[in-house]
Amino acid sequence: MIKRDFLARSVLLAGLPVATSAQAAPSLSRGPVLLTIGGVAVTKGNRAALDPAFDQMMAKHGVQFDKALGMDAAALYLLPTVQIQPTLEYDGKVHSLSGPLVSTVLEAAGVAPTSSVLVGLRALDGYNVAVSLADIRRYRMIIATHMDGQPLALGGLGPQWAVYDADRLADFKDMPLKQRFGLCPWGVYYIDVKPA
Repeated sequence: MIKRDFLARSVLLAGLPVATSAQAAPSLSRGPVLLTIGGVAVTKGNRAALDPAFDQMMAKHGVQFDKALGMDAAALYLLPTVQIQPTLEYDGKVHSLSGPLVSTVLEAAGVAPTSSVLVGLRALDGYNVAVSLADIRRYRMIIATHMDGQPLALGGLGPQWAVYDADRLADFKDMPLKQRFGLCPWGVYYIDVKPA
């Protein structure tokens, strides 16, 4: 773990309740929920079913769930961080992206690491891709929260971006740069987990 990350997490922990093993899921959401994980494979949740009256964007995107885990920035920052350095299609330059592995986020929602599930990654603009959990693990896909040491911004590529290090993955490294990131929606706000 990077020393700066450890210190930041320590500061966050000082002001937040810590989930115990007896709790159904982390109850760390004090700020606005930035990422919701739902679907039948989610066994730990901290919110009830989708409410079409108040979950307007999710309802318009056709999202449905009976139980979900909502995570704010602090809850995401408390998860172990991974750093990757892919060449990005937007400017053709190498950038440092960091955040938790998608598989770690799913485990926080109670999804077993060996589950045979399909993971839907939905972006704010409605873009949606489905990737098997096996491929998410194989690609070491992350929920990037930072680029080049700065938080990803809403209205840019954030606040979260599901992304992998395409430069180092055999499935993508020989593709033209503009074709490497089709499975990587930026502005991810909802993850759907269902049987494959």
